[in-house]
Amino acid sequence: MNTSVKKIALIGPESTGKTTLCKQLAEHFQTVWVREFARGYISSLNRKYTLEDIEHCAREQLKQEEEQLAKASHFLFCDTELIIAKVWCEDVFKTVPQWIEEMIGRHRYDLFLLTSPDIPFEKDNVRENPHRGEFFFKRYRSELIKRNFSFEIVNGKGSRRLSNALQYLQKIFLDAT
Repeated sequence: MNTSVKKIALIGPESTGKTTLCKQLAEHFQTVWVREFARGYISSLNRKYTLEDIEHCAREQLKQEEEQLAKASHFLFCDTELIIAKVWCEDVFKTVPQWIEEMIGRHRYDLFLLTSPDIPFEKDNVRENPHRGEFFFKRYRSELIKRNFSFEIVNGKGSRRLSNALQYLQKIFLDAT
């Protein structure tokens, strides 16, 4: 495992620019990023997803993260993480698999970037909560605070969002060296 690489997890409600930001940050720092496995998996199902599907997606996300970590340079940007899976399980299925709860505490990130629901919601075949962005934002923020995880809130439209994220990374990781 490459311990010199800083792992940055993007967390936030649906349609808050996590994927775009992940890709932009990886390009800026000339490194790799981990795509959200669940997006492709869920969209390929010909049925409603189940709790078991969410668990499968969470396991596969962790696996892909480990694979990309070996290829990363300085930073690894992750386009989701287990708190999202936990909150989704609670909201949809009213239960959380114990292993997800345990892994949140053990599978650490150097920083979380919490994306604000301050940009227009873009509907697609996977997104289901166009009017619940603020609800999920508050749930994710609450989880981060409860667990004492280091996080910054990223807001702004267009290039301002990327600029804000870059400022946090500069301040936290690059100014310290």
